[in-house]
Amino acid sequence: MKFFQSITRRALGGMLLAVLVSQSALAAEIRVVTSGAFTEAYKQLVPIFEEASGHKVISSYGASIGNAPDSIPSRFARGEKFDLVILSEGGLEALMSAGKLVPGSRVDVVRSQIGAAVRKGTPKPDISTVEALKQTLLEAKSVAYSASASGTYLSSELFPKLGVQDRLAQTGKKIYSERVGAVVARGDAEIGFQQVSELIYFKELDFIGTLPAAVQQTIFFSAGMVEGAQEPQAARHLLTFLTSPAVANIVRATGLDPVNHRAALTSK
Repeated sequence: MKFFQSITRRALGGMLLAVLVSQSALAAEIRVVTSGAFTEAYKQLVPIFEEASGHKVISSYGASIGNAPDSIPSRFARGEKFDLVILSEGGLEALMSAGKLVPGSRVDVVRSQIGAAVRKGTPKPDISTVEALKQTLLEAKSVAYSASASGTYLSSELFPKLGVQDRLAQTGKKIYSERVGAVVARGDAEIGFQQVSELIYFKELDFIGTLPAAVQQTIFFSAGMVEGAQEPQAARHLLTFLTSPAVANIVRATGLDPVNHRAALTSK
């Protein structure tokens, strides 16, 4: 992996020189806030961008939705300043409707699916079919799920659909301001559900798999330009890089599916 990444850095550095030919000679500080699903890919890609472009990216993290103090909606509500935001499509549209983002600036970055994991060395329950998933949820002593986009789908749509909401009212744990995997890893929940990209990096966990296709929710994680951004041009260059085909392999390795872009990003 390190060898691949070193090659990738050189290749991407050359690509960036072509992509960023119109950038200002002055280095910019780009303020970005991103939600959890894209975090692992983001953390790998940003240093490559910084090295090749000369810009500095100042990063913040938070859930796409909800009222936790570090959630993205809460950060905007208290006036934190950003140039670019990356979060679930529903969260982005809410910010767009509230006038926080530049109209028409949405760019879908990746697709993400929901998966499940247990603590390493513990039994792996079956979630391969809808009926098996239902039985696993009924039998689990504790089930952790996110307070953000994936958990909202589980608690408001999937659990009622499967008829397990009464059981989950007793055993379910909605997790705020940390990853579900951390809760499962320390033994505070028997099984955890969250975006695949947020589970697969925990060495203390065994990843079980994704939800069955019939009840899976594929979520787009999308970016938007923030109204009043101090560095809009540099932020657009960063977004061009994050959605470039050149970075697709890195994105896939973090459990996400890149969204292909043939149209140029808005210059607004």
